[in-house]
Amino acid sequence: MTEFEAFKLFLVDHTGLAKDALHIYVALAVYLGSCLIFRWKTRQWQPWCLVLLAALMGEAWDLLGALERGGPLQWDATRKDLWNTMLVPTLLLVLSRTTTIFGARAGRSAARRKSGN
Repeated sequence: MTEFEAFKLFLVDHTGLAKDALHIYVALAVYLGSCLIFRWKTRQWQPWCLVLLAALMGEAWDLLGALERGGPLQWDATRKDLWNTMLVPTLLLVLSRTTTIFGARAGRSAARRKSGN
């Protein structure tokens, strides 16, 4: 078992969350945390890309661990983990770009009305 796998099991044991739920929470932490740290907006691609990078790295680490143990590569589990990780960040990105739920579009519309455009 790799240190990464041991850490994930530690989190599962000490939070009471399933591994699938951890993917969602980690994705939210990376997405919203990167928005706070780098002052990115939820409608920008950068936070979403950072979550994707983290998810791909985590899954690669899992696959390498399986190879080291001589076990089979579980592509279905990898696909499911990527789905669980990327769903909420994708929804946040799409909603923030296409609706006024985060206030960005409403602010732009008000600015256009003031400038006469």
